[in-house]
Amino acid sequence: MRKKIIAGNWKMNKTRDEALQFVYAVSEKLPHIDEVDSVVCAPFPLLRTLCKRQGDNLRVGAQNMHYADSGAYTGEISADMLTTLGVTYVIIGHSERRAMFNETDETVNLKVKKAFEKGLIPILCVGETLEQREKGQEKQVVKAQLEKNLEGLNKNDIEHLVIAYEPIWAIGTGRTASAAQAEEMCAYVREVVKDLYGTAADKMRVQYGGSVKVDNIKEILSMPNIDGALVGGASLKADDFVKLVEAGVKK
Repeated sequence: MRKKIIAGNWKMNKTRDEALQFVYAVSEKLPHIDEVDSVVCAPFPLLRTLCKRQGDNLRVGAQNMHYADSGAYTGEISADMLTTLGVTYVIIGHSERRAMFNETDETVNLKVKKAFEKGLIPILCVGETLEQREKGQEKQVVKAQLEKNLEGLNKNDIEHLVIAYEPIWAIGTGRTASAAQAEEMCAYVREVVKDLYGTAADKMRVQYGGSVKVDNIKEILSMPNIDGALVGGASLKADDFVKLVEAGVKK
């Protein structure tokens, strides 16, 4: 049985004081990590503050990293910089970074490999645009992303990998894939990875991301191939985040 993982992606939100208020508000309410993995993926300046306060019911993730160990990469952050802070997870290949910062499947692949090399757990994001879905190309697009993004990994990597299927047309739009649509694509993600890496895909966790909220997460998590959620706006409020994480606890 794969343990659920609920990850909040704060994007470019919250000051240090706001982050502290959030942690104080959720710290006594979140379920233990034995029951569900709860992760907050925060902006870089907040990571140190959050890592000092993570415990047995909350882990900290970054929203991006560079694939090089060091060098002339102004404004970038290395995996070593994250691990020395105590960061556990890192989002890689989010659709906003692919679209706005020209991240390619090749650079995403380099980042995934570097994350594993340095002991970080990647949350790899894949997904199709509305135009691609309307043309019936969603599986073709996601398969191509996975084949390129996962090149050169080993089966142990795959077992620890988290993949977030995020239909781009449902991110921040208020539109959400139906639970059936989400299940179909998350099952397909596992199928593609199984073709590439065999039974290791059975241990890999697949999240759904795309306008996940308190009122729809239970239905989404009831699907057999959905092992969690990557949540944007709904993860910014402490009370809502607690409810989202509680939905991931096996009843």
